[in-house]
Order: sequence, then C-alpha cells, then structure tokens
Amino acid sequence: MFGSGSDSGQNHSGVGAGTVLIPTRFVWPYGGRRVLLSGSFTRWQDHITMSPMEGCPTVFQVVCNLTPGYHQYKFCVDEEWRHDERQQFVSGNYGVVNTIFLPRESDGIPEIFNSDVPARSNMDVDNDFLRLDAVPQISQAEIELSRQRISAFLSTHTAYELLPESGKVIALDVNLPVKQAFHILYEQGISVAPLWDFCKGQFVGVLTAMDFILILMELGNHGSNLTEEELETHTISAWKGGKIRINRQIDCNLNSYSRSLIHGGPCDSLKDLALRLLQNKVSTLPIIHSSSPDGSFPQLLHLATLSGILKCICRHFKHSSSSLPILQQPICAIPIGTWVPKIGEASGKPVAMLRPNASLGAALSLLVQAEVSSVPIVDDNDSLLDIYCRSDITALAKDRAYAQIRLDELSIHQAIQLGQDASSPYGLFNGQRCQMCLRSDPLHKVMERLAVPGARRLVIVEAGSKRVEGIVSVSDVFRFLLGC
Repeated sequence: MFGSGSDSGQNHSGVGAGTVLIPTRFVWPYGGRRVLLSGSFTRWQDHITMSPMEGCPTVFQVVCNLTPGYHQYKFCVDEEWRHDERQQFVSGNYGVVNTIFLPRESDGIPEIFNSDVPARSNMDVDNDFLRLDAVPQISQAEIELSRQRISAFLSTHTAYELLPESGKVIALDVNLPVKQAFHILYEQGISVAPLWDFCKGQFVGVLTAMDFILILMELGNHGSNLTEEELETHTISAWKGGKIRINRQIDCNLNSYSRSLIHGGPCDSLKDLALRLLQNKVSTLPIIHSSSPDGSFPQLLHLATLSGILKCICRHFKHSSSSLPILQQPICAIPIGTWVPKIGEASGKPVAMLRPNASLGAALSLLVQAEVSSVPIVDDNDSLLDIYCRSDITALAKDRAYAQIRLDELSIHQAIQLGQDASSPYGLFNGQRCQMCLRSDPLHKVMERLAVPGARRLVIVEAGSKRVEGIVSVSDVFRFLLGC
C-alpha cells in the first residue's frame, strides 16, 4: 500500500483495450500539504497524486478512469492514511476505506447501497458534494449562543486591536486634480484614500474606486460636461461637490457624496465599527484621533475594514472554536451569501455574472446599478474564469489607458489584460485573482479566507467544473454573525 506515486487521469484499472472506462473524480476537501489516492483500482500499490484546486488550495482532486463495478479507496494526507467520513465507508483489509459503485447502464445498484440515504462518493461534488439533509442540524439556540459570544468579544475590544505595529496610510488633498489622484491610487496599489481639506483642517471624505467608475462613465457619456482634458484641472473637491450631472443620471445610492465623513475613533468598539460599516454600506472606515476637545489637529491612524475585524475574530476564537457551534456548519446549511437559484426554486436577489466578451461599460453599469463590488466572469457553462472588481478600475491609469479606450468597445477580457503586467507568467485569466470556496466548506474556513486583506468576497463554485453557485461576502458573514 506504500508504492510509488503515479500520474492521474490515466487508466488505473489494469484493463485492456475495448473495456468501458468511466471518468471518475475524487475529491479531498480537508486540506493538507500533499495528498495521494490509492485503492483497489491501483491494487493498493500505486499512489495517484492529487492536485490542489485553483483558487481553493485546501481542496485536492484527481480524475481516474475506472471500470464499472465496486471499488475501494483511501487518501494519504501528509503521509497519514485517512478516509472521508462524509462518504460511504466500510472496514476492509486495509482498515476503514471509502467505497464507490459505478454501475453499467443496465446494472442496478447492489442492495448494500440501497438505503434512505443513497451512497455517495467524492466525485459527486460535481452535482452536490454535501447535501443539506446530510448536514447535522444546528438549533436556533446554538446559533444565538454563537452570536452572543461573538458580539461580546466585539463589544469588549476596540479599534486599537486593528492598528498594525507599522505601516502607512495615504490621504489626498481635496484640491488635487482628479487625474493625478487616479494615478496615485494606481501607483500605490490602493483603491481608497481619505480626503484632507487644508482650509478646514479636517478630513472631509473618502475617494474610492467607485468615484473613478462614475467619472469614466461620465466621460463616456456623449452629453457629459466633463472632458478628458478637464481632468487635468478638475479637482476632487469639484467632483465631490456635484459639479457634474452624474448624480441625476444614475439612480443609485449616491447621496453619500453630500453626507459628512463616516469615521471611527481608536476607542470605539469593534462591534460599533462593524455596524457602522454595514449600515452605511461603505468598505472602509478611517480611524481618526484628536487629543483636542474640539477635534482639531486630527490624526489618521488606520483604515478599518470588515476583513480586519474578521481577522480579530478568527484569531481570538482560533483555539476555542468549539465554543461557537455555528463555525462548524457548512455555508450551504446556513442563510448566508447570494446563491444561484436551482430549477424550481423561487429566485431572490440574482447573482450578477458576465461573459468575457461583454463590454467594460456593461460591467461598470452592472457594478453601479446592482450595487455590488464585483462581477464573476464566466464561460458559456457558467464556469468561473475570472472576476472583475471595482478596484480593478484603477488599472486603467496605467499608461493613461482610460484616455485611449471606449467603454462600449473594450471587453472585460481586454480590460483585465490592460491591468496585468506584461511580464506576468499568467495567461488571460489569472486564477490567483479569484478567491473561491465550496458549498461544503465550513463557516470558519470561509471566515479565515475572507480575513485575508483584500479578499472581500468568495465565489462559491462547484468542485471540478467551477460552475458558479453563489457569492459570499465579508458583509454577508457579519450580517449573519450579528443577526442584522
């Protein structure tokens, strides 16, 4: 059982030509550094190397060509033999092993597999890896208990927990030309910057990627009062002051431009910061401190995000996750995220998706009108290729690309290429841009991935095919955890 490794995707059944072989996908979704597959179809001698799924490094998979019939298999994870307890298993000559039956078209399923809960195997992730009726149900009382403990933690810890030991925060003067601000954000690799008004001696707002999306849409509007040449002198203050007509042309939540700056202080609780981010539908909250009673001479300490707060939660409960029963639940078993409705289901809020040949203008319009921060890019089978986010718009500052394109003529495919370094080793679609998860992933694993800086959402995909099944954002997680 400890033979040498072998390549995947080959005939591992030891049969001759003419024999019917069934491509069978095996999946190990529980992580590890190196995962191998062995089974009766390799005579328990060869080990088949499994590969991590792109964008889901904890999910390993391999496709083997097997003959119809009954097979046993087992996984070797970091040199330790293991079986998948969520799949059909029996005790055999090699200990506890998983089993799979591949019937011929004329075959019935053996009686041993007939039960109220049909036998399932790892390759079934392509259809529905973890069924809801197989998930241990959690009571409402356990959900509320988890929420209370998380709420208690957030209420007793402050924004000081978010401050790094060292770092920099970039702020822009409101009198800076919009064009120059655009280039600064691109060069610094950021999509958000607080705005400083020298005359008032205070921070007065935030410049975001959405501002540049709206500016580019206005530039593409034939009736616009704003021209590319005017960007040279058009200041951030002028833009924020509403000197163009865009606020009247797009029916969106744009009244935020006239409201006062939403910010927090270093002594504010993490719960207050999270609620402020959610209620105001903003992605970033400046943490500002002033030692003066009148608030003069403010100091910008940090830019708080839900991802940063989520990282504090993960760190605090890392070694006591058993005290939060909800963290072990797969995301498909709890009301979280936006899901693609199945046939026959009532559709709620749809998951916005686009093909790679859709225009950049269509993508930007969708981001604005659907009030979403990203749009999955899919092929004709709705399999995930890439994702276009609001923050990607700053890439058009490279070589002044925004002045040389037309939004309705440039495809998303081309827009993503413009933002990639010419020396990048990746092809058209860089899988590292797409953060993914599976419907069977437990909540704690999803939280850990969303706690990574910049990972504001995960695309829920079907294992193997990468067909988009939904999206779960860091905002979704907090709304669920806080019950709001």
